[in-house]
Amino acid sequence: MFFDMSKQNIIEDNSKVLISPDLSSANLEIDKPIQIGVMASGSGTNFEAIAQAIADDKLNAKIKVLIYNNPQAKVRSRAEKWNIPAVLLDHRQYKQRETLDREIVATLKQYGVEWVVMAGWMRIVTQVLLDGFPNRVINIHPSILPSFKGLQAIEQALDARVKITGCTVHLVSLEVDSGLILMQAAVPVLPDDTSETLHARIQQQEHRILPEAIALAAMNHMNSKFGETLGSGLRERSSKL
Repeated sequence: MFFDMSKQNIIEDNSKVLISPDLSSANLEIDKPIQIGVMASGSGTNFEAIAQAIADDKLNAKIKVLIYNNPQAKVRSRAEKWNIPAVLLDHRQYKQRETLDREIVATLKQYGVEWVVMAGWMRIVTQVLLDGFPNRVINIHPSILPSFKGLQAIEQALDARVKITGCTVHLVSLEVDSGLILMQAAVPVLPDDTSETLHARIQQQEHRILPEAIALAAMNHMNSKFGETLGSGLRERSSKL
C-alpha cells in the first residue's frame, strides 16, 4: 500500500508523497546564482519557500524583486523580512492586461531578473510577459495538471471526488495552466478533507518542489537542452503519476 491513510502519518511523513521527476540523487548545481523575480498576489508562502531554500543553500539563486498586485497582500511583509525589494503594480490601475505586463517586464528587467516565478499570481498573463522572458516564466498550480485547471482547483478536486490530487510546477504559456510540466507532487485526498485541510497538505508539497523545479529549469535552459530531450522525458514521467 503506497499511502498510509492516517491523516497524522500523511502530514508528518513526506516520504509517502510521490514526486516526479525524482531529483533526490540529481546534480542540480549551477555555477552562478539564478536571478529571480517573483510575482505574487496573496500571503506569499511560496515566496517564503524560495527565500528559505536560498538561505539554506538548497537553491543557488537570488530574488531580485517581488512584484505584487494587491496593496494588502501579506507577501509584502515577507519581502521586507528578507530585505527584498517589493514593487506594487495594482492591476486595477491598468485598463489592459498588456499594459500591466509591459510595466511588469520593465520592472523585472530594471532589477536584472532572468527568470520569473509566478508564486500565487492571480492574473492571466499575456504574450507581452512571455516574449519578455521566453521559456523563462514558471508557475505553480495546486493540482496534477492537466486536471483541474484554473481557479478553485482544490475545490474542483473535492467536487470530483478524486482520491489523489497534488501540485504542478510548469512553464507558462498563453493557455492557462497548460505549459510544459517541470515537476509534480501527488497528495492523497482523505475522506474527511475540506478545502482548507487539503490545501494545507498540497501547499506543503508546493514548498518542496518549487525550488527544485526552478533549479531544474534553469540548469537545462543553460545547457540548451530545454524543451527537447528533457522536455520529452518530463512529459513521459509526468504522465505516469
